[in-house]
Amino acid sequence: MSGAPANEASIGAARIALIHATRLAIDPVEQAFRSIWPDAERFHLLEDSLSRDRVTLPTASASMQDRFIALSRYAQSTGATGILYTCSAFGPEIDGARRAVPLPTLKPNEAMLIEALGIGRRIGLLATFEPSLQPIRDELTAAAAERGLTIEVELVFVPEAMDALARGDSRSHDERIAAAAARTRSLDVLLLAQFSMARAKSAVADAVAVPVLTSPEAAVAALRLSLKGVSS
Repeated sequence: MSGAPANEASIGAARIALIHATRLAIDPVEQAFRSIWPDAERFHLLEDSLSRDRVTLPTASASMQDRFIALSRYAQSTGATGILYTCSAFGPEIDGARRAVPLPTLKPNEAMLIEALGIGRRIGLLATFEPSLQPIRDELTAAAAERGLTIEVELVFVPEAMDALARGDSRSHDERIAAAAARTRSLDVLLLAQFSMARAKSAVADAVAVPVLTSPEAAVAALRLSLKGVSS
């Protein structure tokens, strides 16, 4: 691949950089890889100041964009053959990084959003990190427009759930998300916006009568497909 370093992984092997803005995304994506693509070599880059700074820095600010490009370039320097970002609040920055670095690079929710558009037009989007909502809505609206579709999107922020998970109270995390899901209006499909929310899928599915989608498995499957020429 153009621009690949001399120490690139051997031909026939996939080496995936998983880049996180919170450590809470690591276990869900690892579970997805174990289920869907266990043979892929993968490594984790955690830069958890990104989530804190997202609250104060505007979307696509130059300083934030530079940091994402630097992360992608570092992944490239290690011999990565593909990159999966797991942080949902940084769509424009990830777009900029993949324009700058010639590696297959996937945003966390791309595959899930396309799957949702195949199910229906009334889409619910739940997040436990509020800055994630607008970037994902923008991605969803753009994907719908590309397909000539008109959609309705309900955005729901679930406060305190992420803090509960961070302190180890996974039960409260799941219950808060399920309770918020139960209050949504009539929908065709419900999306859990962050990798860290995937663990709540069963609880949410019990609370609503529509399909519930999560992003880790869809993202791993899509990345595997995009790299099928080098995957083992």
